[in-house]
Amino acid sequence: MNNSHPKEFVLLGFADRPWLELPLFAILLITYPMAMVGNTAIILVSRLDARLHSPMYFFLTNLSFLDMCYTTSIVPQMLFNLGSTKKTISYVGCAAQLYFFHIMGGTECLLLAIMSFDRYLAICKPLHYTLIMNPRICILLASTVWLTGITYAVSEATATLQLPLCGLNKLDHLLCEIPVLIKASCGEKAANELTLSVVCIFMLAVPLGLILASYACIGHAVFKIKSSEGRKKAFGTCSSHLIVVFLFYGPGISMYLQPPSSISRDQPKFMALFYGVVTPVLNPFIYTLRNKDVKGALGNLVSGIFASK
Repeated sequence: MNNSHPKEFVLLGFADRPWLELPLFAILLITYPMAMVGNTAIILVSRLDARLHSPMYFFLTNLSFLDMCYTTSIVPQMLFNLGSTKKTISYVGCAAQLYFFHIMGGTECLLLAIMSFDRYLAICKPLHYTLIMNPRICILLASTVWLTGITYAVSEATATLQLPLCGLNKLDHLLCEIPVLIKASCGEKAANELTLSVVCIFMLAVPLGLILASYACIGHAVFKIKSSEGRKKAFGTCSSHLIVVFLFYGPGISMYLQPPSSISRDQPKFMALFYGVVTPVLNPFIYTLRNKDVKGALGNLVSGIFASK
């Protein structure tokens, strides 16, 4: 461990606004179990209901698992810090959080793009859909997404941890995140800022561009569908995914596609709460409330549990 690295970090969070800590603690205490239960339910119904054994629900299962890991990488530590006077995290704990948080975030960026490609094939190329999106291809796509997310996180987090901190052990944030650590470091960091911006163009801007292109083609194809029921079903499925995309990409782009030195003081805190807590909580509700198949499968699962009892 480099001598310039402290043994632990003090996460200041909302120390300048202590009145925010109790309400935030209560909100996290409620939303974290909701996120875990909601995403677990989606994984269960997708695996147990034969009608949901399709590529779309295979990728949705991956997304739910990602969201569970994503929120777990930050919320327990947030709860500990908000509920106690000791607002610290060890250097090793900070490094572990840095890796896990960005692995999940990077993987989700790419997974959402794959999900939009799946919808594009299902609606625009229905005759070739089952041939292209066979189980082997689905597993290959999911594995590629996970490996790319891991590669991005390991390389960026490792480069960030090499930056000298000159004895600084206070981070004005709720967690350990790459832009905040770069901003807090001393010495030459222009190369890290440039690298982060370039990498995030490929991890955020390019996937978002592919998603928007896919949905432009989907929109064109949907308007050609003569059946109003068919149009309604296509819009219902795709609108759920689009809502999730904008909820995730909006805060992510505002945080990562600008130099860390230009980030405002409170921006990282609210953005991290949004894409690390709010999105994992809302995703299960968005996919279940707007999807008849998932609602039906959930109803069957619940009724089956009560019937067995």
